[in-house]
Amino acid sequence: MNVRGIILAAGRGSRMGSFTSQQPKCLSQVRGKSLLSRAVATMQEAGVADIAVVTGYRNDLLAPFGLREFHNAEWARSNMVYSLIHASPWLMRDDCIVSYGDIFYRPSAVKSLMETPADIALTYDPDWLRLWSMRAEDPLADAETFRLRSDGTISEIGGKPTVVSEVEGQYMGLLKFTPTGWVQVVQGAHDVGLKLDETSMTGMLQQLILKQSLQVRGVMYQDGWGEVDTEADLAIYESNGPEWL
Repeated sequence: MNVRGIILAAGRGSRMGSFTSQQPKCLSQVRGKSLLSRAVATMQEAGVADIAVVTGYRNDLLAPFGLREFHNAEWARSNMVYSLIHASPWLMRDDCIVSYGDIFYRPSAVKSLMETPADIALTYDPDWLRLWSMRAEDPLADAETFRLRSDGTISEIGGKPTVVSEVEGQYMGLLKFTPTGWVQVVQGAHDVGLKLDETSMTGMLQQLILKQSLQVRGVMYQDGWGEVDTEADLAIYESNGPEWL
């Protein structure tokens, strides 16, 4: 089975301030290595040979990586879902691991998705509160609801939580789609009238779970990982690197 990797790296990451004034967020470095370099190396170690990147802001700086490029020229007004649509030629043909460009994780996360017999799956961290408490004074301010059914599929994702118990895990930004799963997403979004250039990834999944009974498998992940949204995030990983990397 051929599994490909797609890294979504079109955005600038304006919350990063001066770090992204001249380069996309995926080139921000954590302990001397860019997020994009980490994602590529991690996928390769997990056994993903073909890797593409969806570019946007300053795509010229990503050319030296030598990756297959899908370009989102409307990166400034669109989102992760709209970027992912540009990679449909791969998603329609092969199983694909999809990674946000502002996260890092270990090969075990990718392998767990590859080994999961589901058309759509995503990793989640049940111990999210420890990291989120370091990143924000109020962890719930930047968290989303996440609930699982007894069979491991997701019943709720992407809402605004009011209490910690509404977040059974943190969605990481790492997913798997089979061609069948991707067709379900595209057709389902069309059927319910979702505007994919205006809908977040979790928002889209939630709508399709509710209105189309979309089956999305949650895969527990409890190894090192991190998300980079701000300069303060970089400082956390620099000072606590071995714990997360």
